[in-house]
Amino acid sequence: MKRFAGLALVISLSVPALGFAVETEMSELKTFKDKLSYSLGVDMGSYLNGIGEELDYEKLQLGLKDGFEGNQALLTPEEMESVQKEFAEKMKAEQEAQLKALQEKNKTDGDAYLAANKAKTGVIVTESGLQYEVLKEGSGAVPTAEDTVTVHYKGTMIDGKVFDDSNARGEAATFGVTQVIPGWSEVLQLMKEGASYRVVIPPSLAYGEQGVPPMIEPNSVLVFEVDLISVEKAEKQ
Repeated sequence: MKRFAGLALVISLSVPALGFAVETEMSELKTFKDKLSYSLGVDMGSYLNGIGEELDYEKLQLGLKDGFEGNQALLTPEEMESVQKEFAEKMKAEQEAQLKALQEKNKTDGDAYLAANKAKTGVIVTESGLQYEVLKEGSGAVPTAEDTVTVHYKGTMIDGKVFDDSNARGEAATFGVTQVIPGWSEVLQLMKEGASYRVVIPPSLAYGEQGVPPMIEPNSVLVFEVDLISVEKAEKQ
């Protein structure tokens, strides 16, 4: 019930500014209290609007008023806890169903993409399922798991949507070879300094069934263009 406890806090803070039937013009939002109350009200309203459940606005206002004024509630604490628990369970079930449907869709789409990509000329598939294509071969050192690398890269979804691009940021990334997702760790140890690869990483070597919402959906196949700029060898112990 933590989510509802948080909502109750927002409600308790924003009630004084609601007036329950008073429309406030933007020109009246002059003081810190005015602006804080209004902004918390907007946040609360946006949350309630996005929970996927039709609410009775008049009953909502009545509940706010009774709670703020300390009036006798129309429901017992047990009844309120029960209905909120039922609602929370309903939301959880809906979210789990949506997640499962998205996982299945992305797996189907991803499997089709992987099958089509591995059939392309020049694509190499490793034992783990990683797919890569050498765009430009390098001539320098090959990093090991203990080394640190500096790279430029662009990451896209299979539909071409870019989710990360170090070139666009104008700054290369430096990290340990094993400090990234398994697909990256594997392909970096196949590259020579100066090489450029196109890498297709299945979910099992990336962010798996859960993904990293909202940027990366569950069961997402990721596509990277990787330029290995330099390798910093680990100091020998």
